[in-house]
Amino acid sequence: MSKIVLIGANHAGTAAANTILDNYPEHELVIFDRNSNISYLGCGTALWVGRQIDGTDGLFYCSQDVFEQKHAKVYMESEVVDIDYDGKKVHARGKDGNMITESYDKLILATGSLPIVPKISGIERENVEVVKLFQDGQRINRALDDPNIKNVAVVGAGYIGVEIAEAVRRRGKNAMLFEMQDTSLSGYYDPWFTHDMDRILGEHGIELHYSEAVQALKGEGNKVSSIQTDKGEYAAELVILAIGFVPNSALAKDVLKLHTNRSILVNLRQETSVPDVYAIGDCATVYSNALKDTAYIALATNAVRSGIVAAHNACGTKLESIGVQGSNGISIYGYNMVSTGLNLRAAQAAGIEVQYTDYQDLQKPAFIQEENQSVKVRIVYEKSSRRIVGAQIASYQDISMGIHMFSLAIEEGVTIDKLKLLDIFFLPHFNQPYNYITMAALGAQ
Repeated sequence: MSKIVLIGANHAGTAAANTILDNYPEHELVIFDRNSNISYLGCGTALWVGRQIDGTDGLFYCSQDVFEQKHAKVYMESEVVDIDYDGKKVHARGKDGNMITESYDKLILATGSLPIVPKISGIERENVEVVKLFQDGQRINRALDDPNIKNVAVVGAGYIGVEIAEAVRRRGKNAMLFEMQDTSLSGYYDPWFTHDMDRILGEHGIELHYSEAVQALKGEGNKVSSIQTDKGEYAAELVILAIGFVPNSALAKDVLKLHTNRSILVNLRQETSVPDVYAIGDCATVYSNALKDTAYIALATNAVRSGIVAAHNACGTKLESIGVQGSNGISIYGYNMVSTGLNLRAAQAAGIEVQYTDYQDLQKPAFIQEENQSVKVRIVYEKSSRRIVGAQIASYQDISMGIHMFSLAIEEGVTIDKLKLLDIFFLPHFNQPYNYITMAALGAQ
């Protein structure tokens, strides 16, 4: 039997804990988390704030009680302040202020990520919020209940920013979306797709302020009242920062090797550069099958898988990650966009020469009148090897399952030519005889 200390009960930590407790009950597990709750599904914040779901009960899938019933020792609201990697000891400050020390045989770091907060004037004012924890969502929800708050500025037009802007608008507030890039969602999609999202956001009354850099948050007294950019000043009684995240790797100190973005460098077994120490989730690297290299992709799905892999290895079962593609999706005002692998900008940044093929058509034959929307697809492939490295699909139809096929194709190194004659079934209720995926592949040069 060995003693395993787990720091962090986020998605990655919860997956690791349950894997250990359910499969290796002979091991001792000690869990530290600085929060007061466990397993909050942050992807539901916008749905809750935007009144698209009834409440928050379903956004938690685990708890301290569940872990303790499985015989784990759990320290909640306890901040780990130091790790003695040589002596294999973790030092934490409990919620009562007293110091706690736990030794370990194996250590799993699930310290997650931190919201990016720009160093600009006025950032410390009241009603300036980030979007990460359950408590962040609570504060935003309360602020939107305030009738004195009429104008809300959302900074950052990535996934979270776009979702929060929709939620703010659904609450009847004036929503302004600020982004330094010239379009939304540029990290995941090419302009052929993002411009559709921009149009939909605008049609629903969201003010789009693209290619604008926020310079200061102004106000009278402690509260924010306006946002200053390089192009103007706008009234805003609430500012929500959704700029992105950075890995929370402070506990690595100068001991664990880090990636270029300061995430903790791990191998396919989630092992760090120090024996018996594992890192999982948003604080750690992943292996990208599209890049064929180490990368940083902070997604809950990646976090869960990394937690499972680390837990098995920490308990003596050798298991390696098969790598990731970064599959993701978003649905705004009923418009669905999904992607996996690399878009054109990401491929260019990585120095991969790619080509792409596009196709757009109705999901079903034209004689199907009901629930028959246009679908657009782009497949990105490496020019030299012709292997598929990315795909994007968008429609008012639910086309989300299609991206999983492309994810597997990237993982397995499938070429665009192999896809041309793929056996895809036809039935008018579902699709066209010349499927949009087939037609896109056939159009590849």
